[in-house]
Amino acid sequence: MKCPFCGAENTRVIDSRPAEESNSIRRRRQCDACRKRFTTYEKVEAIPLVVIKKDNIREPYDRSKIESGVFRSCHKRPISVTQITRLVDEIETQIFNREDKEIPSSVIGQLVMEKLKELDPVAYVRFASVYREFKDVNTFMNELKSLLEHEN
Repeated sequence: MKCPFCGAENTRVIDSRPAEESNSIRRRRQCDACRKRFTTYEKVEAIPLVVIKKDNIREPYDRSKIESGVFRSCHKRPISVTQITRLVDEIETQIFNREDKEIPSSVIGQLVMEKLKELDPVAYVRFASVYREFKDVNTFMNELKSLLEHEN
């Protein structure tokens, strides 16, 4: 690390401690040349994730979009905010553990449906009806039949 005062190349870490709720490390350094002290912060570099929409438009990943879809699906259901947060955390972990840094929105939708199916069948059907854009009652009924067959 270069000294911000004299530009010397050699600096020494004299103290390290977690900062910002342990999301970064605060380091106190001292320059070997001018002996002045300064602070640096070290953070994990997050590689941005890009979502590929149905129309092939790419946009940055936004957790709040998953949360709002799940919240709408769970409206007036006996599902706590903690359960919803845990579900979104699990989906996000699966998304970020993938090798590629571009993910089709269809993959995210499938993950959400799988998790909602485990959590609450009504929330699942609500989400699926919007996500799969059911065109008529028959398509909707087929999805319900499929759900009932898997439960029995």
